[in-house]
Amino acid sequence: MAYCSSAKVLLLLGFGGAVAFAAQAAEVPGTHFDVSPNSLPQPFATPAVENSSRVVARPADAIPQAPKGFSVSIFASGLSGPRWMAVAPNGDVFLAEPDANKITLLRDGGGGKQATVSTFATGFNKPHGLAFHDGALYVGDVDAVWRIAYSDGALTGGKRERITKQHDLGIGGHFTRDIAFAPDGTLYLAIGSNENVGDSDPPFRAAVNTVNPDGTLSQFATGIRNPVGIAFYPGSDTAWVSVNERDGLGDGLVPDYLTHVDKGAFYGWPYAYSGTHPDPTFGAKKPEMVAKAKTPDVLFQSHSAPTGLVFYEGNQFPAEYKGDAFVSLHGSWNSSKPTGYKVVRVHFAGGKPVGGYDNFVTGFHVGDTSPAQVWGRPAGLAVAKDGSLLIADDAGKTVWKVTYTGK
Repeated sequence: MAYCSSAKVLLLLGFGGAVAFAAQAAEVPGTHFDVSPNSLPQPFATPAVENSSRVVARPADAIPQAPKGFSVSIFASGLSGPRWMAVAPNGDVFLAEPDANKITLLRDGGGGKQATVSTFATGFNKPHGLAFHDGALYVGDVDAVWRIAYSDGALTGGKRERITKQHDLGIGGHFTRDIAFAPDGTLYLAIGSNENVGDSDPPFRAAVNTVNPDGTLSQFATGIRNPVGIAFYPGSDTAWVSVNERDGLGDGLVPDYLTHVDKGAFYGWPYAYSGTHPDPTFGAKKPEMVAKAKTPDVLFQSHSAPTGLVFYEGNQFPAEYKGDAFVSLHGSWNSSKPTGYKVVRVHFAGGKPVGGYDNFVTGFHVGDTSPAQVWGRPAGLAVAKDGSLLIADDAGKTVWKVTYTGK
């Protein structure tokens, strides 16, 4: 069951796939959801609907909605499909624009002005993953992970070095190649599957991998259909990923998720989902794989498409936000009712999630329409040097800034 703290909304996942959902009431900051792996509908309980969103112009004066005490403003605009971000030690924000095959530098304009925009590096093949490590910027694209020499405050990149040695990191299918460094300096690389569901992908796809010193890849955790965001929980060596699950099984299946990943663990794809629920096509092929599938830590409403993931370590937001995760839900295409198009908060205590998730920033679509009429789709997330939350909106070509202003 997923439920809303306002008592205006009740979303039931189960009971033959029946759904009662008041979308507008649910899509406000603070609404709470808790999707249980024990209350899922059967496959094909409802039709699989192709219902892609339509991007429309942002209405005049429309601004994403945040909880009371927070304000949202434009950090940078007029961008080209902004997706992923990383913050340099001096506070500069580096932005991957995969449609333009470049990395852009955003420098805070101060005084409420928009950031200045400049091109830092070009010549990539759909760059996405970004991470700073040991004085260099690392970039993951479809071909490789690259290391770009960087000096504090530089406006253009230095020498570029290829880190991974495979000919490519997998052509076709999901294109994001996101990266994160463990506290011990190990580079982790998340690569999605080539297809919605299937068993013919090479071993480094639908997996979280580690990059060996010689540039080869080793599987770390598998059965993860499309791990987009990857981040380490603060002060730990535990990696977490935000994952897009398979489509085509109906409105209520399959829940997307946020989970920690253990070395050698298997998370289901393509044989199982949400733990040991067998896939209707592939589950019977390898029941032993169904039996070993781990249940993810937090399930999101099906077809929400979680992308960005960041743990809050800033000092601007109230203390209860420290260590919590923010996840962007990019939005649905395979649901009769639009889902996602928001940023949610997952509360953590003792390094573990505490019950479901809450809407944090909403309002990127116009009304309750099918298909969704959207003027923004949140993708990458980052915590700025001043402690504000940055949201890359690829449909709106904007980076938004969420600032805490007081009670």
